[in-house]
Amino acid sequence: MSAPQSARPVPPVAKKEPKRIEQLGRVRVDDYAWMKDDNWQKVLRDPSLIKADVKEHLTAENAYTKAMLASTEPLQTAMFEEMKGRIKQDDASVPAPDGAWEYYTRFEIGAQHPIHARKPRAGGPEQVLLNEETESKGKAFYQVGAAGHSPDHKLYAFAVDEQGSEVYRIHVKDLATGAVLESPVESTTGDFCFSPDSQWLFWTFRDDNGRPARIYRRPARGGAKDDVLIYDEPDDGFFIGVGTVSSEKFIVISCGNQETSEALLIPASDPTAKPVVVEPRTVGLRYELDHWNDHFVIRTNADGAVDWKLVTAPEATPGKAHWKDWVAHTPGRLIMGMTAFKNHFARLEKVDAVNRIVITAAGGEEHVVGFDEAAYALSLEGGYEYDTTTVRFVYNSMTTPRQWFDYDMTSRQRTLRKTQEIPSGHDPARYETRRLNAKASDGTEVPIFVLMKKGTRLDGSAPLLLYGYGSYGISMEASFSIRNFSLVDRGWIWATACPRGGSEKGWSWFLDGKKDKKKNTFTDFIACAEHLHAAGYGKPERTVAYGGSAGGLLMGAITNMRPDLFAGIIAAVPFVDVVNTMSDTTLPLTPPEWPEWGNPLEDAAAYDYIASYSPYDNIAAKPYPAILATGGLSDPRVTYWEPEKWVAKLRPATTSGKPVLLKINMEAGHGGASGRFDFLKEIALDYAFAVWAVDKGWEA
Repeated sequence: MSAPQSARPVPPVAKKEPKRIEQLGRVRVDDYAWMKDDNWQKVLRDPSLIKADVKEHLTAENAYTKAMLASTEPLQTAMFEEMKGRIKQDDASVPAPDGAWEYYTRFEIGAQHPIHARKPRAGGPEQVLLNEETESKGKAFYQVGAAGHSPDHKLYAFAVDEQGSEVYRIHVKDLATGAVLESPVESTTGDFCFSPDSQWLFWTFRDDNGRPARIYRRPARGGAKDDVLIYDEPDDGFFIGVGTVSSEKFIVISCGNQETSEALLIPASDPTAKPVVVEPRTVGLRYELDHWNDHFVIRTNADGAVDWKLVTAPEATPGKAHWKDWVAHTPGRLIMGMTAFKNHFARLEKVDAVNRIVITAAGGEEHVVGFDEAAYALSLEGGYEYDTTTVRFVYNSMTTPRQWFDYDMTSRQRTLRKTQEIPSGHDPARYETRRLNAKASDGTEVPIFVLMKKGTRLDGSAPLLLYGYGSYGISMEASFSIRNFSLVDRGWIWATACPRGGSEKGWSWFLDGKKDKKKNTFTDFIACAEHLHAAGYGKPERTVAYGGSAGGLLMGAITNMRPDLFAGIIAAVPFVDVVNTMSDTTLPLTPPEWPEWGNPLEDAAAYDYIASYSPYDNIAAKPYPAILATGGLSDPRVTYWEPEKWVAKLRPATTSGKPVLLKINMEAGHGGASGRFDFLKEIALDYAFAVWAVDKGWEA
């Protein structure tokens, strides 16, 4: 007689407190609005302030998820150890030279956080600038958002978040004495820069609603009493930041949303001067600038340059009236970024989902830096020096670990500085990557990057993980990940879809997946799943979809639209309560996000369109796949109550009998755990859930 099976854990049942909301003549009823803490701004900064009934429910959800996934704990541990084994524990960055010094970060064996250090360029002992591992001791969360030295090499500033709320405190350290100066900068976005003369510190202030709102200045060795407001952003929907141009002749304040931008300049020769606008903001006009010797180079969408063009402008008169075309607009060639050097100018371009670097000499001669693989990732890595012939770039592919190259722009010689080391071993020849194209319902071809072991049978038997994002013009790259091999080595196929809403095929690719074209993102992803299944890359009952943040919105939408295509859904920090969030002007990202999604407070058509796809608002009695939703209690981007509400509404709606799980990190925000190993434990949980969903582990 067999032993009786243990009882299946009982899921929490969330209470319902119907809240009637009338908006633009439309009415919706939200049963779970109570999950949003009215005191959320303070909770982000101190999660212990969360109201008792919310904490009780989240604790119960976490316990239920742990109980349901108990059988996967050995697999989670195995995957975590595999991922950890692919990390060189005492890894270090390639040193970045600057004057008499070279700066780098390195890890000690077993450490979760890095050490920031420098050495004399001519040789000599190391000087530790910041030991994050030491500073993080005794803290549940510790993350350095930005760090950098003053141009005279005498000070080191670093921005620290100790809640996961992305509210940073900037500390300044005197490198001669080793002492951290009193009076750190409070309530910042983590964005800062020193003036090129090293005498001043500029930073971006984060207001009570979590938005970058003002730019301040203080003496580099000063305190709060010395703070001076130099810019106050009037538009709640604009992001702002501060930095310097490549030549270090100007300090730049950058302002903008996804449709409109504006830049203000402060001459480095007079850091206390009033900022001067380059070109006043005009709705629809975007631009950003760098300075190259005696003129500005401006990347802009002016004059219908959807995929951007480069123009030049004189130092004295940088406004649009004086812009002259330099690199003309070419549809389908997206100019993604640029950096200037004394005798060369480098730009990063993307053509048909593949990146390349174009180098222009001061005399005008151009050449292209590229690679031969069908799909790869290539990025420029910023340096400190302007008067140099060397530019650094990073190359990798889904099968090839990262490689750092120093490239001499004059001789065109590449010097390999570092190859990402995989201590547990990695043989690229064991794997293959493919570039596929799925045909969307309107005939558009949607790129897919595929990674699998060589010899994988394409008969539908291999489990498939299909990853997607598709928002904000963010491009998915065919890049190397130490994490994905824990599935691929188990016979899984990893596929990354590139639906409209990203910029893989140019800026038009983004424009065709935003606002009233947002549903293209969802139908493109569905087309990718169908194409893969038809070609033998998995089948519905062996497919798990995975996406985070705005990619979590994608997960929620496709779950409502085509639950039959997936055995499981992993929605990490998912943006799923779109109507409510885009109607709440107190939230950090709501006004800045209206250009992406539309404004349902003022535009009835936007309200109706968002309501037609918002995952939370379109839950119905359907056979949903197994679902894992994750979040962070101090997340300012996708607040914890979005996945909490979504799960509470999904669980009684699903007719499949498959579980709906919620895991909230009570000590972290949008990016999850701050330590490099603790973060891998969260990924291992996601991947173990994928295996569990395909194997129907809840039936065991």
